Amino acid sequence: MRTILAVVLGLLLSGGLMAQDIVSGSVTSASTGEALSGATVLIKGTTQGSFTDEDGRYSVQANASDVLVVSYIGYERMEVEVGGQSTVDIALQPSERTLEEVVVTGYGTQRAKEVTSSITSVKVEDFNQGQVNDPTQLIQGKVAGLSIQRPGGDPNGGFTLRLRGLSTLGANTEPLIIIDGVVGANLQTVDPNDIQSIDVLKDGSAAAIYGSRASSGVILITTKKGVPGETSFEYNGFGTMESIANAVPTADRDEFLRLRGITVDLQAGPDDTPAAIADRKAALDRGANTNWMDQVTRTGYSQVHNLSMAGGFGGLTYRAALNYRDIDGVGRNTGFNQLNGRLNLTQKAFNDRLAVTFNLAATDRQSTFGFSEAFRYATVFTPTAPVMADEANDATIFNRYGGYYQIENFDYFNPVAIQDQSVNEGRLKRLLISGRAEFEIIEGLKAAAFYSVQQESDLFGQYYDKEGYFRGINQNGYLERYAEDRTNEQFDLTGTYNGDFGNTSLEVLGGYSYQQFDNQAFGLQSGNIISNQTSYFNPFIATSGTNGSSSPGRTGFRSEYRVIAFFGRARVSIDDTYYLMASMRREGASRLGANNKWGNFPAFSAGVNLANLMNTSAVDELKLRAGYGVTGNIPPSSLLTQTLYGQSNFFFYNGDYVPAYGPFRNANPDLKWEQKAETDIGIDFAFMDYRLTGTIDWYRRTTRDFIFEVVVPVPPNFASRTWVNLEDVALVNTGVEASVGYLFGDENMSYEPRIIFSTYNTVLDTLDVADPQFTFFSGGEDPFFEDFSTSPGAPGLNNLPTQRIFPGQAIGQFYGLEVDAANPVNEDGGYNYVDQNGDGNIDDDDKTVIGNGLPDFTLNIQNTFKFGNLDFSFFIRGVFGHDLLNLYRVFYEPLNSRLVDNLVVTEYFNENLTATPEYNSYYIEDGDFVSLDNFSLGYNFDVNPRSGFDKVRVYLSGQNLMMLTNYSGVDPSIRYNDPGSADNGGVATGNNPLAPGIDRRNTYFRTRSFTLGVNLSF
Repeated sequence: MRTILAVVLGLLLSGGLMAQDIVSGSVTSASTGEALSGATVLIKGTTQGSFTDEDGRYSVQANASDVLVVSYIGYERMEVEVGGQSTVDIALQPSERTLEEVVVTGYGTQRAKEVTSSITSVKVEDFNQGQVNDPTQLIQGKVAGLSIQRPGGDPNGGFTLRLRGLSTLGANTEPLIIIDGVVGANLQTVDPNDIQSIDVLKDGSAAAIYGSRASSGVILITTKKGVPGETSFEYNGFGTMESIANAVPTADRDEFLRLRGITVDLQAGPDDTPAAIADRKAALDRGANTNWMDQVTRTGYSQVHNLSMAGGFGGLTYRAALNYRDIDGVGRNTGFNQLNGRLNLTQKAFNDRLAVTFNLAATDRQSTFGFSEAFRYATVFTPTAPVMADEANDATIFNRYGGYYQIENFDYFNPVAIQDQSVNEGRLKRLLISGRAEFEIIEGLKAAAFYSVQQESDLFGQYYDKEGYFRGINQNGYLERYAEDRTNEQFDLTGTYNGDFGNTSLEVLGGYSYQQFDNQAFGLQSGNIISNQTSYFNPFIATSGTNGSSSPGRTGFRSEYRVIAFFGRARVSIDDTYYLMASMRREGASRLGANNKWGNFPAFSAGVNLANLMNTSAVDELKLRAGYGVTGNIPPSSLLTQTLYGQSNFFFYNGDYVPAYGPFRNANPDLKWEQKAETDIGIDFAFMDYRLTGTIDWYRRTTRDFIFEVVVPVPPNFASRTWVNLEDVALVNTGVEASVGYLFGDENMSYEPRIIFSTYNTVLDTLDVADPQFTFFSGGEDPFFEDFSTSPGAPGLNNLPTQRIFPGQAIGQFYGLEVDAANPVNEDGGYNYVDQNGDGNIDDDDKTVIGNGLPDFTLNIQNTFKFGNLDFSFFIRGVFGHDLLNLYRVFYEPLNSRLVDNLVVTEYFNENLTATPEYNSYYIEDGDFVSLDNFSLGYNFDVNPRSGFDKVRVYLSGQNLMMLTNYSGVDPSIRYNDPGSADNGGVATGNNPLAPGIDRRNTYFRTRSFTLGVNLSF
């Protein structure tokens, strides 16, 4: 490769150099003295140059006034004046990126080569590009073991994060977010343009320093800071065009009339005359040809602008940024408009012994959430119906429903009317202020104090038109108004000592942390609205509330809790070869029971760089490391350990409806920490002058003492619910992660592919709970967890568990009747089920495992090219081994379904299937996919310093451009949580992590986008 590049470069650049002198020499490593083969030697300001040969020798034609620019992968670039010399030998220093790269860890930083835990650091130059509105999108697919998923393209929808699978059942399932030291920071306080790096603490030994909230991992976000020097400005802006990438396949007008004609024939009785049947078929044609998906969607046009200034003078450095985002969703009436500002200041004094940092970030977002139900009904509403009713021919419909054409049927609404006659919007405000003062008492000993306060304010409003068939007309108009305020206050004191003792270096950290959270909310619901003109803004002018009360319905709560911790850590480096780390955090939380307020979270890890013990230049780094750590989880909300009374109903008293209250939850003073113990063994390597680099990890994590709400008998219990620790249930996660890349070429012409691979296996290790009080069913006949999942829902499939958890097996398993794949439909138009036990009957005893909603492994490939000023990259993401329950097919594919007028017509559609909707294996589909997630093509223009610009780059990028999958639904992405709100045995299961893989009917459709952007600095 190097020889070819050298020949090509020599041919291109050989002309016009005959009058110049020959300059030759060698390029070596300053640290080892070894020759560097393939180093680039260029004449500064030109493309003239050469490459070094196998002995590190080079030869170029240059003038005495020329400057040689020498570069080599893994080494700092160097400039040398020729000055009339005929021989110029050059020794390159190893680059900071390879030897001194710094990663962010808990309460500090550490040189990458000394890290003994599993930590992945992604820098700004490696972030994903394009329309990135959520900070987690920057690293989607970049970190082995970290899955970032968002089914569909809802601009207001958040991403679901899973690090090394599921680590808890009822507490926080996502990684802890820390922004510039603020624990539990809201991602909406930081704009993606203002982020410098994202570090992911993956294993227990790295995360244990954060104790009770780190069981699902930790993501550390560091924002950009100012640097000393003249003020510089940067502008980053882009425009995006976004459209639907995939929609549910449905029958068009002609196919609909043909298929529904068959349905009429099937439903015809013996007394039906041919004329009556013909009349029913004719009634199916309402005279229009409407593509409802086109009616509820649009091409979304978005724009993003970021302007920042940075610099410093004296002891002050600063960076200020202003970000504006105007994002249109593909769904009509969806999107957001956001303004974000950030100011980072650092002042040093007393000969740099004192450093004071101040950070301020504020965000104001106005969101239009729209209604995902519009997509659902656009799929099933008859294509022969018009959007608007004809005032002359359909006067009754026109006047009753505000001019929209509406068919009165159960769960059946005009999707355009939903969008136009309903409002769903909100305003979200975020304010984050933090300050840190650090003072070096003596050389190597520093003390620091940190304070932050994060304030979040949400104000939501929904309104349903008085004439709207969707939720409004039955209550003569309906509104909801909801407000919530959240405060996160944090105070830390830390002391750090760094010392060198010959060949040994030592770092000792000690600290105290206090954090307080306060949440308050209030909501109103009203019906019988006086006028549509008031929308949701004045709920008090409504003439009735809910549940028959004569006043608006009211909701509200306040929740506060505190977390206090003492922590310490020691790190030792010996001969720059052997590394040791140990930490301990003792933490207390007010949410826990009175008998178990405090817990301990220890961790230790060790590593050795075998490359330093080998006498070979072929190995640059070969670090073997191992770590063990304990992290925890606290209850998901406050007051779970205390007896709770809740509203149970209304009763009529003194001329009005009065709410009745009764016992809702039992006290549990013994509720304690949920604990996860994790072992990680890994290896980091670099070969061939840092061209081949990578890391491989194996981990095993075991979580016990799950904090979970269970149903208990009454009596002897006061109420039917209690939060407990599931002491006999353990969740075991194991997996392998790898990230391996190779760099071809040099800094001017290169190609670097990187493979990121992860496996997942999550098993419920034990299930030995014989006590009948620990069941989800009041009868006590079913063992704990046996049928805990949500149902497909209405109509007709309520209270039908879709999944079951078996001891010793993976979680997320679909459980039901298996349809004969070779012959799915019987002669009566029903399903051919497999008789699993061979007794000749099809019943619950024949149910079996029919799929799993969680993946087995992911495989991602990042490809990065550079050709002079041109850069090109594309990212391929693959997820394998998960299944999806396609509920669109369950409800709308059987031909004889009377639930809707239209039909879902996928590759599995069978005209002979005339059964009513059922849940079975016929609707469990393989969710494997490979997608071209992101590509970017950019060009850096050569700029004249006199132009005032330091950098001018333009780029074109695309997201979600192509997906290869056999899944017939909208989006095969993993559904880690089921958003359904079914209730099994008295236990709320909304957003249930134990029921993954359910593709609900309200998914915002998958989108693709193209972005044109520019990066300027001046």
